Amino acid sequence: MQIEVSILRLIHSKKSYTMKSYNKPIKVFLLTTALLGSSMAMGQTQKAAHYNLSGEQVAISGYDAVSYFKGKPAKGKSQHEFVYNGVTYQFANESNLKLFETDPEKYGPQYGGWCAYAMGKTGEKVEINPKTYKIVDEKLYLFYNKFLTNTLETWNEDEKNLKEKADKNWAQLIE
Repeated sequence: MQIEVSILRLIHSKKSYTMKSYNKPIKVFLLTTALLGSSMAMGQTQKAAHYNLSGEQVAISGYDAVSYFKGKPAKGKSQHEFVYNGVTYQFANESNLKLFETDPEKYGPQYGGWCAYAMGKTGEKVEINPKTYKIVDEKLYLFYNKFLTNTLETWNEDEKNLKEKADKNWAQLIE
């Protein structure tokens, strides 16, 4: 902040400066901007490290996040990719990709794409079955469903309580 104030004072003063006298403040400003940008990118990368990514480093096992909101989960395609907060998403078509671009927070899965039930029950990151999901308050929740265990059913029995706990657990996890 101090650097920005100094630069603004230099720019708005009535004194005449040569390019040489501007050189140092401009370098400092550019360096500060670069450092801030890299720390923001690092924060995004660190956040992405908590996401459930497939072997190809793609969210939701390559499923199209927008397709869930249309009632039928569909596999995405590599030619329709979008990176948000360091996480790669794939889409079945260009129109779904465009919808996601306009509002990624709306379409992205909750809890980094990990099982919502497990996040609420124990705060653990548990794999999901991308075809087992629920939309609650316009948000996408994914669930584990293997070996005769469908956590969506258990989630439905105590959804309000589990959602509150999952929200808290996820927030602590990504801090």
